[in-house]
Amino acid sequence: MTRLRRIVRWSLLILLVGRLILAVLLVSGVAVPALVLRAMEASIVVSVAAFVPFFVGDGKFPPALRRLIVHEALLFTSCVRWISRRGPQGVREGDLVVRYAAAQAFVVAALLFASVVETVALALVIPWPAVKNVVLVIDLWGVYFVIALQISCVVRPHIVRADGSLALRYGVLTEIVVPASQIARVRVENRLDRGGPVKLNPDGSLDMGIGGQTTVTVELSDSVPFVRPLGKCGQARLLRFYADSPAAAVAGLARGVGGEGSEAPHTAC
Repeated sequence: MTRLRRIVRWSLLILLVGRLILAVLLVSGVAVPALVLRAMEASIVVSVAAFVPFFVGDGKFPPALRRLIVHEALLFTSCVRWISRRGPQGVREGDLVVRYAAAQAFVVAALLFASVVETVALALVIPWPAVKNVVLVIDLWGVYFVIALQISCVVRPHIVRADGSLALRYGVLTEIVVPASQIARVRVENRLDRGGPVKLNPDGSLDMGIGGQTTVTVELSDSVPFVRPLGKCGQARLLRFYADSPAAAVAGLARGVGGEGSEAPHTAC
């Protein structure tokens, strides 16, 4: 089963890259053989069907699937909050809002453009109505996900609490709460590192970068547990994250270094 999961995961990645390349070729006016189009759409059906054994059987949802469902609900509520202009989520009086979403706006816009182009291109060239409808739904969901994730990053910024504690977030995918009593040192430090928005390194450090860049480093007196985006548990003793205004974030944290603060909330780890 583990090997099958790995095969499905890699097949979906290859499929996504192949579809993007195909969309670019079609938009560029390159003649794509009909056999290639049929093979690409057939691979979509096969890849989706490969997931069925993971969702049925004992009638229980895998933990990763449950997390994805929760993420979808939180994405929707983030969009509602943004549309209704209710302000950042979870911010109380005296808290310092530390924003980070603006730094990834260009990348998100480029990804959104590619998703829209792919959606239109495939809708025009796929000849089978049933397959076209399935692909259209998947592509439209992809467009929505890109927009909703960026919105969630806007309405769920990092927060330096009035009691000196720190809440690190990446949209609805991750939230790490660090009590002030566990923060030993904090500094402005610009670093470039390849990886996703939540990267746990072998040395116990955690990078929550934007575009592979972090601007603030927080050293802890003890490891802090957290739940990763798909439900796996982790621990980190050094945190690096991106802030639009790193100096303000460091100043806010420095005022509460070593303070009592509030206790860390219970996690599933």
